[in-house]
Amino acid sequence: MPTKIRHQVRKGQSRGMQLVLTEDVAYVGKQGDLVEVRAGYGRNYLLPHGLATIPSEHNVRLVERYKERVRQAREAKIADLKALAEQLQRANVTIEANANEEGHLYGSVGAPEISKALKALNLMIEPDMVRLEGPIRECALFAVKLNLGYEIETEVKILVVRQQK
Repeated sequence: MPTKIRHQVRKGQSRGMQLVLTEDVAYVGKQGDLVEVRAGYGRNYLLPHGLATIPSEHNVRLVERYKERVRQAREAKIADLKALAEQLQRANVTIEANANEEGHLYGSVGAPEISKALKALNLMIEPDMVRLEGPIRECALFAVKLNLGYEIETEVKILVVRQQK
């Protein structure tokens, strides 16, 4: 009776399972890193979801090629975001809100309203990119910080005016 050949996964220093990450995994490592994780986490989560592979020579070569393509795509994305940041610095956005005669808003202007106003100017900004200390509650000119990702931050000028009835 022939014996079944088992492909054992390499064990690390603390008896965990060694894997090569194919994607960035929070609190574990970056793509292409050789990491050591608990056996259940690797077997039940990382491997089935395609976040890691077993570290064979072939898999390491594939991950290296993939990392090169991702690096090129990341550089192109960073260049696009820098161009978007320059456009945002030049942009002046006006938001009309319901307010009383003294300039106090009945509601508030938050990240979703700012994102909607920027999208109307064909500047694709999501609400989670907007960094506000608190909601805007009065009519005035505000400098709002935006975090575009990849450590690119910029400011946009938001003018909140009273809505004409």
